[in-house]
Amino acid sequence: MADFVHLASSNGSWKSLCNVIEYSGIFDSEYRQPHSRCMKNTRVTLRESITQVFDQRDRANVWLNGLAGVGKTSIAFTIAEEMKAAKRLAATFFFSHKHAQKAAAIIPTIAYQLAIAFPRIREDIVKAIERDDALLSPGKSREDQMRELVIKPLETLKFRQEPYVIIIDALDECFSSEEAARLVTLLSGALRGPDLPFIHVMFTSRPEPHILAAMPSPVYEILLTTRDQDTIQDVRFFLRASLEKTRTIRPVVFGQPPIPWPLEEEFETLAFKAGGLFVYAAMAVNFISAAGHHPQERLDFLLREKSTVGADIDQLYRQIIGISEDSLAHCRMLASIMHLSKPLSLAALQDLFHADNKSLAMMLEVFSPVILNDGVGNVEIYHASLRDFMSYPLRSKQYHIDSAHAHEHLACCCLHSMLRGRPISSFSGRSFPLPYPSLAWSVHLSMACPSSKLRNLLALFTDTTLQRWMQTLNNTAFSRKYCLKEARRTCLSLKWIRGPSDIVVAWRIHKALVSLRATRQVSSLLNPTTWSLVFSFLYAFLLLMWAPWRFSSATTPLTSFILCYDIIDIIYILSILLAVCCRLLFAAFS
Repeated sequence: MADFVHLASSNGSWKSLCNVIEYSGIFDSEYRQPHSRCMKNTRVTLRESITQVFDQRDRANVWLNGLAGVGKTSIAFTIAEEMKAAKRLAATFFFSHKHAQKAAAIIPTIAYQLAIAFPRIREDIVKAIERDDALLSPGKSREDQMRELVIKPLETLKFRQEPYVIIIDALDECFSSEEAARLVTLLSGALRGPDLPFIHVMFTSRPEPHILAAMPSPVYEILLTTRDQDTIQDVRFFLRASLEKTRTIRPVVFGQPPIPWPLEEEFETLAFKAGGLFVYAAMAVNFISAAGHHPQERLDFLLREKSTVGADIDQLYRQIIGISEDSLAHCRMLASIMHLSKPLSLAALQDLFHADNKSLAMMLEVFSPVILNDGVGNVEIYHASLRDFMSYPLRSKQYHIDSAHAHEHLACCCLHSMLRGRPISSFSGRSFPLPYPSLAWSVHLSMACPSSKLRNLLALFTDTTLQRWMQTLNNTAFSRKYCLKEARRTCLSLKWIRGPSDIVVAWRIHKALVSLRATRQVSSLLNPTTWSLVFSFLYAFLLLMWAPWRFSSATTPLTSFILCYDIIDIIYILSILLAVCCRLLFAAFS
């Protein structure tokens, strides 16, 4: 009986671990399809030099760094495949903006892979979880997780002579610069212990200062540049092979057997434009070989604009965006997709952008070379360099959409979606996934520029739909509380308050937040929350008085306030403030 209880407990702890890991961080996960790997016969010398470091029986780490688009992830993936085939891969974590990854899942994900790679230590990991119920919680310190889930279990393998590898890719896409630096320090320091087997850690990232500062010494640093001759030759090989594939699979265009294509002069010009940037070559091939278009016409379009330097990814992005007939609207849609809290499927995007479905379809077609969309999985940007391009106005120029306007568009779409209305029973079940707008509207609201359209939609939502939204999220009280707190904080901020209706909206949201309390407790006038709320609404009221005075020629705030707002507005504002105070006093003494 005791053995059965222990087995059940062990299974429960293992399932708890499986429930918190981030599958998108594992290098060959289905969530990461299509996988980015090195083409055969490319990066051979570089991969051999990295493998030589991994063959040494020491604890030397590798830092592969370079600009976006030089192929760091492809190299890391290919190395991971080779190490896995040799049964020397301990664990991987591939960061990506494309997936809603959580910082708290990094160490558990590494521990899970260690248990799979070394079945002998699985029981030690399970026992550690059994001893500490909070070990997998987001609030647990990374150091404690590292010690209990990784270091102590690995000590049982200290007599193994073969060196193993852990690969951490795209550190620059980590959650924050502090988290990235902390992860480098944690992994590098903890895995150097003398009681551990030989484990090399390979990091890939852009050459950013905070990562350089955290990188321990000694480290085997490899800098990838677009001017490296080996890299340029590999890009040329990739271009040649990819264009040859396009030629052979399009018999309607090139005949059977296919005619020679492209001309050598055209190939040399395209190869010069790509330089040593693999992402340029990959997206150029995507653009040229897009279905429904003649490859020669697309190639001519790319070669039309001359380049004085190679590897100019900005020029390529501007050319692709420039073929759109409504580039501003399509760029706004593209920026909105990049600023989503998590990637969405095509169906979810069509629901979110209900009023702009035609624009969405056209954008996905026109921008297909830079967007991954197979109609089944999530719609994602092809490469992180596009995010960089769109974020900097000096690079994207007339195509730049700042993040505040992108979030404003998303917040409006979320509110529109909820205002359209759906049967509550469609989403109220525990097992049915909640729609994106119901969970993300307050996040986009907090980062949006407060346009009149957004303010009007929020006022309408809080007046007609807020209660129904709360019923929709009936089984997720934490999500409701988080959304309402975020929305209330936004509506009481300096950037938001513009008129009496804004206070009304904030009050409606506060009332909804108060109603979430499972048991109503008697408040006290000494309760900090009570006084915080009083001062919040008093601040909003005074802000309304001060705003017109600031721009008025009247001599006092009071006379300016009377001149700016009519008597109905003044009574309205005072009645709201009085209602707030009365409500708080009633809660305090009831």
